[in-house]
Amino acid sequence: MSAFANAAALNRARSKAYWRLLPLLFISYMIAYVDRQNVAVAKLTMTKDLPGFDNAVIGFGAGIFFLGYFLLEIPGTLMVERWSARKWICRIMITWGLMAGLTAAVRTPTQFYTVRFFLGLAEAGFFPGVVVYLTHWFPSRDRARALATFLVATPFAQIISPKISNELLKIGMNADHPLVLGMRGWQWVYMFWAVPAVLIGFFVIFWLTDKPRHAKWLTPEEREALEAELEREKAQTNRGKRMTLLEALRHPKVLLLALAYFCTVSGSQSIEFFMPSILQSWYDLKLDKLTWLIILPPVLAMICQLAMGWSSDHFKERRWHAIVPILLSATALGLLPQTQGQLVWTMVLLMVAFAGFKAYMPAFWALPTLFLTEVAAAGSIGLINSIGNLGGFFGPSLMGKVESLTGSFAGGLYYLCGSMLVSATVIFSFGLGKKEAVEPHRTGT
Repeated sequence: MSAFANAAALNRARSKAYWRLLPLLFISYMIAYVDRQNVAVAKLTMTKDLPGFDNAVIGFGAGIFFLGYFLLEIPGTLMVERWSARKWICRIMITWGLMAGLTAAVRTPTQFYTVRFFLGLAEAGFFPGVVVYLTHWFPSRDRARALATFLVATPFAQIISPKISNELLKIGMNADHPLVLGMRGWQWVYMFWAVPAVLIGFFVIFWLTDKPRHAKWLTPEEREALEAELEREKAQTNRGKRMTLLEALRHPKVLLLALAYFCTVSGSQSIEFFMPSILQSWYDLKLDKLTWLIILPPVLAMICQLAMGWSSDHFKERRWHAIVPILLSATALGLLPQTQGQLVWTMVLLMVAFAGFKAYMPAFWALPTLFLTEVAAAGSIGLINSIGNLGGFFGPSLMGKVESLTGSFAGGLYYLCGSMLVSATVIFSFGLGKKEAVEPHRTGT
């Protein structure tokens, strides 16, 4: 095959892979994120129906999800690398859908904690597994854009779910909105979003393809060109000594990335869980207006995430594309308590914070694959995500506890600002992801 024909076949394969795989992965992650985060809206009426469910209980329950998540992250990610992405993702989606639906049955804090813990176990391995899965399909020049398309599912979920959940919350509130099948609105929020996860889980096994060589929807020339490009990049990254899984898990850069991710997730998950509560507490908003307002931050976040993913690939730079959004989020969180009583400025800063939370991720998740491949990359991505997501336990738990003790969200917000600054400092300190590190035919080490 001539060089021109090979390049044409590679470009066709890249385009086909993008449009075949990303839409389904996008929808799957969107549903996963709604099932993880819908407690933020459900709690607005859930706490009125269930005695003892205050912000401390909700915060701890929201966070304990990440303890279950932590336990199976690395094994789950290795399953994608060594076994089958489509089979593992299918299993994940079906079991998380079942656990999400069970949340409707909780009556005590202990039951709530238990279901949230098992929801975390069920979902563990999905996000880092997809990150690894994309390395099986997309060369480094496409990876941040592919990641951005996948990751933008989270702000998209936050845009479409509040109004739907708001309508569901009205079930059982009065004579005009009676109980349905004996369940109240907050219970239907959990049930409604659980069903798509199970249904899509069965579809995944038939639609996804584990690797290019298995793709019947590519021509032989396209399969060969894409496999050759991926193997060439793998050889470049492995130049010198091939890193084992154990070496990767204790690599200083992997551990620093885990610390940085812990600090950012502490901030992002706390704000995502408590943004409705902050707005309700500061401005005593009705549900209809509140659910319109909480759509605005993820709208900006979605735009910024796509733009930063494109920019990171275009300029072949990762480090500053991760650091700058994190710094913007830190600034917004530090100023947020000063805007209480000024709704417009509160929303502006929440929008900036959300934009930063999402925009840094495409460049950040491209960093581990600059110096790791195969099992080492899979294990390290799982480790970074599992340790980092402990911030999803720590941050919301701290926010809920501080608010319950002080009657104010200010202390928690100042902590989150400091946490984000630590993350930006860590990423800056070791310099991974500079422009020259991702130029074609070069590698980070």
